[in-house]
Formats: sequence, structure tokens, C-alpha cells
Amino acid sequence: MQQVTKPLQQQKSNSSNRRLLFLAVLSLMSVITVGGLYKERARASEPRSVQIATGNSWQGGSFPVENFQAYTSGFGYRRSATGGGGWEFHGGLDIAAPEGSYIRSWWTGQVIELSDNTACGTLIKIQSGDWTHVYCHMKGHVETAYGRRYLIDRTGGIQIWEGQQVTSGDRIGRVGMTGRTTGPHLHWGVKYANQYVDPALVLRAMYNQQAATRSVAKYKSQRD
Repeated sequence: MQQVTKPLQQQKSNSSNRRLLFLAVLSLMSVITVGGLYKERARASEPRSVQIATGNSWQGGSFPVENFQAYTSGFGYRRSATGGGGWEFHGGLDIAAPEGSYIRSWWTGQVIELSDNTACGTLIKIQSGDWTHVYCHMKGHVETAYGRRYLIDRTGGIQIWEGQQVTSGDRIGRVGMTGRTTGPHLHWGVKYANQYVDPALVLRAMYNQQAATRSVAKYKSQRD
């Protein structure tokens, strides 16, 4: 009996060890694939955003800022932008541009929220199907008329109403310094199905697809 049982136990142990090793390799490959650079919350968001960014058509998207200068703060955990040694989750992408530069709607959708009383400053939030995109630190403020709220930037000629439909590329505001900010920029945040997505991944996928489409169109026009 001992001669039969011992090999069986050893086989089960070896099989269990192989399964554990296989799972460990898969886990390591997953970490390598997504980079493993963010802390817990950002790590949970990035694989989802990679999947989303590679599974959609981005022909209808518009870059959200005119007079682009630089990306000044990326998505994920960072040191507090306004001082102190603490870490904070930055749920968007900061895009620097000269103050007063126009901001464009990334996608066609409906304005679902306007605000001017948070750290985001004057903001507009737009819903496009499962996507939600938010624009912060804009010029202007929010007023109410006829029981409805609207964002007004008289100098820039901007007036956006809550509930209004906007089209991709429409000017919806201007770069300002409202809210908690250290310089003129747009904080642009994106969610899919109420989950944070890294906007840089969306912009990269959008640019690559649109560039490829332009190349194909140019090749066809030259051939014809």
C-alpha cells in the first residue's frame, strides 16, 4: 500500500507545483504586458483601457485642445501638484496650452454636468454612450436661467447649456486657471462604463488610426 500511495501523492504534488508555476508565469507576463508602473488603482485601470483603446474606431475623435504645448501631468498616482509630500490619484491628463486657447469636444455627446465650485474649477462633463469625458480649469463660470444651468465665457463667445448636444470638434470652452491649478492647462479626464481610462492611451490609439486612414487616402489619391 505504501508503494502505491507515495507515488500518487508525489504525482499530485508535482502536478500542483506545475499549476502554481504556470499561474506565476502568467501573472508575471501580465505585469510585464501592462507595465506594472502604477499603484493599485492605476494598475486596475490600465489593462481595461488598453483593451478599450484597441477595440474601437477612433475616426470621429477630436484632439481636445488648440495651440497644444505639452503634456504636463499624466494619468495615475503622483506627488501632490500643489505642494506637500503626499501621493494622489490623478484621474486624467493635463494638457498645457496658452491661456485662452479654445477647448474642443473630444466626441459627439450630451452635456450632463456643469460646475464651477470644485478643485476642477469651471468644468464641463459630456456623455457619449458609455464614455464620459470631463474638461476642467476652464475660463468662465456657471449661471442659471429658465431653470437650467449654463456655462458662460463672454470674452470667448462660449455659452454651453446643461443637456445640450455637442458635436466632436465643437468649441466648448477656453483654457483657464480656475480651481486648483498651478498654470494654464486643460485637465482632461475619460471614463468608460464609469471606470477611469488613461486618456493618453485613447489619444495614441486615435492618432494611430487616423494617421493610417490619412495615409491610405493619400496613397489612393496619388494612385488615381
